[in-house]
Amino acid sequence: MSDRSLVVGIDVGGTSNNVTVATTDGLFLIDELLEVPSRVLEGPSAALAALRQAYEVGLAAVDGSSDEVVSVGLDTPGPASSVGVLSSKGAINFSGPKWRGFDIRSALEDELERPVVYSNDGNAAAMYAHYHHFGTSAADRSSVSAIVGTGLGGGVIEAGRIVAGGTGTGGELGHVHIPSTDLLEPGQPVPVCACGFESDVESFASLTGTQNNLLPFWLSRYPDHPLHGIPAGDAARQLRGLAEQDRDALAMDIFEQQATALGRLFTVAANFIDPDAFFVGGGVVETSAWFRTWFLDTVRTHTTLRAEQTAHCVFALVPDLDMAGARGAALSALPSMG
Repeated sequence: MSDRSLVVGIDVGGTSNNVTVATTDGLFLIDELLEVPSRVLEGPSAALAALRQAYEVGLAAVDGSSDEVVSVGLDTPGPASSVGVLSSKGAINFSGPKWRGFDIRSALEDELERPVVYSNDGNAAAMYAHYHHFGTSAADRSSVSAIVGTGLGGGVIEAGRIVAGGTGTGGELGHVHIPSTDLLEPGQPVPVCACGFESDVESFASLTGTQNNLLPFWLSRYPDHPLHGIPAGDAARQLRGLAEQDRDALAMDIFEQQATALGRLFTVAANFIDPDAFFVGGGVVETSAWFRTWFLDTVRTHTTLRAEQTAHCVFALVPDLDMAGARGAALSALPSMG
């Protein structure tokens, strides 16, 4: 009989589940990206079967058995409660009516017959960034992470633990309002988020914000740009490649505005959390080294800190981006976190 005790972490996405396995002292046993189709568009029954498959794939990769598993960490996109009940109005990637108000944590717990700990996907990535950076001192540190993707996710870690809040929406950094004075160009409309807020961070720093708000304005400033006439969604997705490969002027203007918005978010956060570190992750930094460095430096430049904070606070990228969610979910499920 094995004397190992294992924790499995599963990150649920729109197309794939990522899975990892760790020992209960936080040592990750898988150093590669393991994925299986998530099947979330097929509804809860198919998605639960896919989650079991991910669980079994992870254990097989470390020659493990379910008897060794003490807990499972699960993360999904929100909105959802702190215990994994998806929003009654629907959630990102969980669009069918059967998902509304669905208790995905309890359902997976019943499926696997193992304790399941739930985290928002942004919180899970924030958790991994925090522990990867601070290591043995993580429990004594605080951090704020912004994850730039289709929306703007994130997480707040205090004393090594996720700040989930009373309803599970702690760390929803995308909907923090930021001042737009000197952030907007002359004649640029105030951006509107999909949630209805004006001038929140997500309305600037997200793929959706780029498509709906930034790109239409900046194309008006570059009338001969080749992105004219391309469907807005496709054009927005091409910007990252234009920036990192060609340093395209329009693309760089847009990403500079996004980075400035993140700097203003971190300025707000510095004044009510005073964290030890700020982390940036997501698709915007899944790029070449020079672009990642430039983007993070631009965020730092536009974060206004007191002198003491400037000397103390760290700015860094979320590491192992493809695996960060699953690893953060596993860390959240460690017995020491209970």
